[in-house]
Amino acid sequence: MADQDNNKVVDEALGEKSVEWLEFRGGVFTATIPLVFFIIWAIVLSVTQLVTEQALVLGMVLGIILGLFFVKSKWSDYAQSLISGMSQPVGVVAIIAWFWAGMFAQLLSAGGLVDGLMWLGFQTGLEGGSFVAITFLLAGLFATAVGTGYGTVATFGILMYPAGIILGADPVILLAAILSGAVFGDNLAPVSDTTIVSATTQEADVPGVVRSRFKYSIAAAIPALLLFFIFGGGGEQGSQEVINQLQSQVSPNGLLMLIPFALVLYLALSGQHLLTSLSWGIVASVVFIFLTGTSLTEVIHIYTNDSGDAVVEGALMSGIGGYFNMAILILFILAAAYLLEVAGTMEVIKNFFLRIINNVVRRAELSMFGIVAFLNVFITINTAAEIAAAPFVRKLGKEMNIHPYRRANFLDTVTSSLGYIFPWSGGVLLAWATIRGAAEQYNFVPVVSPIEVFPFVFQGWGLLIVMFIAAMTGWGLRYSGKNGEEIKPKEYHQ
Repeated sequence: MADQDNNKVVDEALGEKSVEWLEFRGGVFTATIPLVFFIIWAIVLSVTQLVTEQALVLGMVLGIILGLFFVKSKWSDYAQSLISGMSQPVGVVAIIAWFWAGMFAQLLSAGGLVDGLMWLGFQTGLEGGSFVAITFLLAGLFATAVGTGYGTVATFGILMYPAGIILGADPVILLAAILSGAVFGDNLAPVSDTTIVSATTQEADVPGVVRSRFKYSIAAAIPALLLFFIFGGGGEQGSQEVINQLQSQVSPNGLLMLIPFALVLYLALSGQHLLTSLSWGIVASVVFIFLTGTSLTEVIHIYTNDSGDAVVEGALMSGIGGYFNMAILILFILAAAYLLEVAGTMEVIKNFFLRIINNVVRRAELSMFGIVAFLNVFITINTAAEIAAAPFVRKLGKEMNIHPYRRANFLDTVTSSLGYIFPWSGGVLLAWATIRGAAEQYNFVPVVSPIEVFPFVFQGWGLLIVMFIAAMTGWGLRYSGKNGEEIKPKEYHQ
C-alpha cells in the first residue's frame, strides 16, 4: 500500500496523474473542435493541392491549441489528457509497423524488384487493367498474411505503383487498388490489429470471427476485382522512348527479391508476429541484395559530406525516415481523439443510440453501423476508431442478444473500410506520403492527391454496401445461444 502511495506521489510530481473528466464550454461536443479543425484543414489543403506532411502536423497542432480555449477544466488536465491519448499502445503499434514495413519495402526496391516487375510486365504483356487487378490481389494477400494494412500501403506504394505507371495503369485507380488490398487484409487477417480488437472487445474468438466475416469480404472483393480490371487501364504508358530505354535497362534479376517477400508471407501465415516476419524479411532481403551484385551501400551508407556533417543514407534509413512526419501526426490524432472520451462525448452518443433502437434488431444493427462510421469521421486511425466504438457496439448488440461474431463484423468491416477511404484518414494520407517518396525516386511517377483517390477504393465502398445490406435484410444475422453458440433467426426464441 505504501508503495502504491509513493508511486502516486511520484506520478503527480511528474505531471502524470490520470484525468478522468474534462469539461468544455458549449457542451461535450465542443471536445471535437481539434479534430474538426484538422479535418477542415486537411480537406482545404488537399483541394488546393498544397498538402504536405508538415502542414498536416501543423493543422493538428493548431486544432489542439484551439481546443485549449474551450476547456473549462484546468489547462493542465487538458494537457495531461493529450499525453494520455498519445501514449495509447495502438499508436505505437502503427508506428512500428510503418518503420519495419518501410525498411522491408525499400530493401526490396533497392534489390531491383521494381525493375523485375517491369521486366515481367514487358515480357508477359501484363499492363493496364490487368496489372491493377493483380496489384489488388497481391496487396490483399500480403495484407492478409502480414496483418497490417498500413504496412501493405507502404510496401506496394513503393513497389507496384511505379511499375504500374510505366505499364499503363491509371495512377488513381492503381493507388485505389493498393488501398483496397489493404482494406481486404486489414478486415480479414487473423493477425490484424483490427481483427484482434474487434474480436476481443466483443468477447469472441479470432478464428471464429474470421470464418464468419469471410463471406462479407468476398462479396465485396469479387466486384472490386472486376472494376479494377475494367477501369484500371486508363493511364498513359510511358513514352515509347522511355519504354524502350527501360526495356534495355531492366532485367529479371530483381525478381529474386520475391523470395524474401514470399518468406514474409509464409512466416505471417504461420502465425509469427508482424515484427518477427518483417525482421526475417529484412535479413533475407540484405542477403539477396548481396547476391544480385548490388552494392551494400544501397542498404546503409554512413559518411561525411563536403560540409563535414555526418550523413546516413540507404534503404534502411529511407524506410524509417519516410514516416517520421506520419508517426508524429498519428500521435497528435490519437491525443485529440482521446478528448472525446474524457469529455463524455462518447457516453452521450451511446445513450442517443440506445434511445432510438426501441428493441428493434434492425435498428440496433443500423445503429452499430452508424456509430462506427460516425466515429471514423473524427478518429482517422482505424484501430483507434475501433477501440472507441467497441463499447457502444458491445452494449447495443448485447441489448438485442446479437452474437459476438456479428457485432465484431460490424465493428471491423466499417472501420477497416473508412480507414482507407476518407481523404484525411491515416491510410490514405500514408499512401499519399508513400507515393511522394516514390516520385522522388522515379521521376515518371505522378503524385495522386487524397481527394482524387477516395471514390475509387472499391473494396472499401463494397464492404460498406455489403454490411449496410446485411443490416437492412438480416443477412448473416445470428443470435447468442445459452452456451454462446450461434443461432439462426428462425431458430431463435426469446
